[in-house]
Amino acid sequence: MANHVSAAKRARQSEKRRLNNRARKGAMRTAIKAVLLAVEAEDKKAAGKALEEATVLIDRAGRKGLIHSNQASRRVSRLTAKVKAISA
Repeated sequence: MANHVSAAKRARQSEKRRLNNRARKGAMRTAIKAVLLAVEAEDKKAAGKALEEATVLIDRAGRKGLIHSNQASRRVSRLTAKVKAISA
């Protein structure tokens, strides 16, 4: 338990950030899975739409520091390659 007012505030902030990060990361993972399922089903239209949504979430996670920016780029790149593979 926090002994100072400032320590209590930091604890509140940390918990709030933890929950936000968890929600953002979960939404990102869900979006990635949607792309992968669409690619597996070879549904070009659904895969393209899911890729757009996933790209936004992944890029935002990279900007916010939730994941490293290079990791965000790598994930987007690999998902895009998978979607293009079914389009060809």
